[in-house]
Amino acid sequence: MVSMKDVAREAGVSQPAVSYAYSGSSKISTAQREHIFAVAERLGYPGPSVRGRSLRSGRVGAIGLVVMDQLSYALEDPWAVSLLKGISRVDALANVALTLFPMNSTKLEAQGTDSTLAVRGLVDGLIVSTLPDDHPLVPFIANRQLPLVVVDSPKLPGVNYVGIDDHGAAKVQMNHLLELGHRKIGIIVERLRPDGQTGPVSRERFAASTEMIARERLGGYVEAAEQAGLSFEALRIVEAGGFTQELGERAARGLLGQQEVTAVIAVSDVMALGCLTAARALEYKVPEELSVIGFDDIPDAARFDLTTIRQPLVEKGEWAARVLTQLIEAGPEAEPAREKIFPTRLIVRGTTASPATAA
Repeated sequence: MVSMKDVAREAGVSQPAVSYAYSGSSKISTAQREHIFAVAERLGYPGPSVRGRSLRSGRVGAIGLVVMDQLSYALEDPWAVSLLKGISRVDALANVALTLFPMNSTKLEAQGTDSTLAVRGLVDGLIVSTLPDDHPLVPFIANRQLPLVVVDSPKLPGVNYVGIDDHGAAKVQMNHLLELGHRKIGIIVERLRPDGQTGPVSRERFAASTEMIARERLGGYVEAAEQAGLSFEALRIVEAGGFTQELGERAARGLLGQQEVTAVIAVSDVMALGCLTAARALEYKVPEELSVIGFDDIPDAARFDLTTIRQPLVEKGEWAARVLTQLIEAGPEAEPAREKIFPTRLIVRGTTASPATAA
């Protein structure tokens, strides 16, 4: 098998010069690098060992993205796809591999040790997105054994973070319906704990939530409602048990079939689109008989004329990726952790109106 020594001899250069050519070092000229590559190609030399190079440089040449749930979630969910799109915008990652680490919510305990070992050994840095507070990976994250940026949750002291004011944006959602005159309001939350539970949400279930985003948004709904004179018990809150549109539709069917509501707030556009599907099946007129508001402003929101809260999904991924590349380059000398809170905006479309329009 052709070795680096063979290439050096054939090219008439030293062995370190061949190594410099493959590492991109400025110690050799562009012409010399191209000459070495031409000789290597003619001899059939595949290049230096990736493992050996990573051991010498301390770099693997890959970053990791930790996402909750199955791998299919990262590839199909509009929120996750937007995050990936933002990461791909960063030119510094053009030649860096991206490794996805799906954290199956039904196997949290079993994943603890295995997942931390895999993450530690395969990537130079991590972007972590929407893990529950009590996920086994969180203690490993907290130790900061790798360059790390968290998107949305969990929010940890001393860890780089990018997100939005979920609580405040949720209050805007609720206040929009209240200002239209709605008082019989249903709420669809994706999940409060990754345990598969679905159905009506009690105060105790809300208090025990380990999902930061759902908890913050539901807290905003409850606070805004209470400020308008509506108690927790006056709200019809249901938990879908997951993130898919099918689960959102199932939760909406249960809500609309058993409760008299004039409006529904969903913690995501995916849940809201599921609610619109259920409303059509149950022959509700939107917005004349039922107003629906979502959160995120995914591409399908405009297509279905959905009133929603717009947040910069792609921009969050881009910010996280840029900060991560800076952390990897800086090494142990990295600056103190940064935090970026993006603004959100209410986008009023055709799925919300005053309940008086039914008359």
